[in-house]
Amino acid sequence: MFKRILKVATLNLSALCSFCIPGARAQTLDLANLKKTGEVSERYQAYNVEMVEVTGGRFWAAYENGSREMYRYRPPVDLTNRRLINLARHLGPSLVRVSGSWANSTYLEEKGEKLTAPPAGYKQILTRTQWRNVVAFSLAVDAPIVTSFAVSAGVRGPDGVWASNQAQRVADLTKDSGGKIFAAEFFNEPNMPETAVGLSKNYGVANYAADFRTFRRWAHMAVPDMKILGPGGVGEGGLLSRPPVNALAVPISTEGMMKENPGSVDVVSYHFYGAVSERCAGMNMETAVKEDALTAAWLDGTLREYKYYAALRDRYEPGKPMWITEAGQAACGGSRWASTFLDSFRYLNQLGALAQLGVKVVMHNTLAASDYGLIDGDTLEPRPDYWAALLWNQIMDKIVLESPRSPAADLRLYAHCLPGGKGGVGLLALNLGAGVQSLAIGKMARAWVMTGKPHDAQTVMINGKKPVIDGNGNPGRLVGTAVRGSVPIAGRAIAFVAVPDAGNPACR
Repeated sequence: MFKRILKVATLNLSALCSFCIPGARAQTLDLANLKKTGEVSERYQAYNVEMVEVTGGRFWAAYENGSREMYRYRPPVDLTNRRLINLARHLGPSLVRVSGSWANSTYLEEKGEKLTAPPAGYKQILTRTQWRNVVAFSLAVDAPIVTSFAVSAGVRGPDGVWASNQAQRVADLTKDSGGKIFAAEFFNEPNMPETAVGLSKNYGVANYAADFRTFRRWAHMAVPDMKILGPGGVGEGGLLSRPPVNALAVPISTEGMMKENPGSVDVVSYHFYGAVSERCAGMNMETAVKEDALTAAWLDGTLREYKYYAALRDRYEPGKPMWITEAGQAACGGSRWASTFLDSFRYLNQLGALAQLGVKVVMHNTLAASDYGLIDGDTLEPRPDYWAALLWNQIMDKIVLESPRSPAADLRLYAHCLPGGKGGVGLLALNLGAGVQSLAIGKMARAWVMTGKPHDAQTVMINGKKPVIDGNGNPGRLVGTAVRGSVPIAGRAIAFVAVPDAGNPACR
């Protein structure tokens, strides 16, 4: 396919940028000899649809008129909407995780039950029709379901021990609706148990460990094909200013949970946010700062968090794969610039860097809710990160290659095999600096250069043009621009480059 496209006349990419200037001749990248470093899942790039989106409820409020409101009611998302389905389908194959803090206290109705208020010990109601729509959406967009289960007071007996009745109800309805649960965490962010309604203030590591063993026995009997993920902790590698504790200030850490049940999960999972949004500025955690968006300190926060949880994996679950089951620009719905092109640098750098380290799946929060959504949930218009995700799927296959040596400190490079094999290499280049950089490819290639004017614009240009989407949510073809020899990359721009004739033996 790429060879056929490259037969068209080549264009000069520098014409797309009025401030591009010639630089010194860069050394040609040796793409043929890049070594394979590993493989990611074919569903590497995944996303979250929060449980509170499905049920409707108070989720992160929009930034309006200087309001400091933290939460605002949102009606249930329409997962039958054809435009939303098509937008998500073009991101496939993927995974859709339906979880979040609200899932800890969600009650799924029994067959024939129609409640007007949640039972005691729960916060919200999930109707059977709503969950059937989740299953139908999952099937329509080629994104198997990942979830977690209710753990609040309502699903516990007088002894405070977790019972599987709600989990069993979810599993049964999923199967009856023609779907399956691909993977699940027992508890969303168990190092912060206060998010579960009515949970004992004494709830700690030993309680979680005992509950998890009950959950694991149930899962092996009721849903034996479901991958068990866990523990799913958050923030312990950097976001939290002090070690996590329960409501009585007793430490409750991911390490403590893993130590109690070593060798008990199929996949080690964790969540990552580099900071919180201004909605949560009073929570004594670092707030995301727009001026830091292109700095190494901000972009490399994902490496710091990985190292923390990878060390725990190596100690208690050696050899197990790792997934990030929730990640976004900033916790608490994202900052005001989460929906802009500026965040695409973080989004893509995270994918590139974690693939190099062996992470198999990264689940972005969210698909289409709040400021960090890939899609605007109100207008269903794709945001810059959506187009970044689409290009990643198009150019970066699951075989990960070592990064080429970059010609400049401000230019980050990542490489994967190109889809389709035959020795092709796909490149991702992030130009963090203000000056133009040049990638010397030495071959015919095809390039997609993403820019924002300004850099925090809520729209993105690809090769100088705004990408289009039809009324049904189908993106126009992103065919790229044919280039010969080198690719100029404007300051603070992102480039994907497809080199079908790279001749890399790892990509055959």
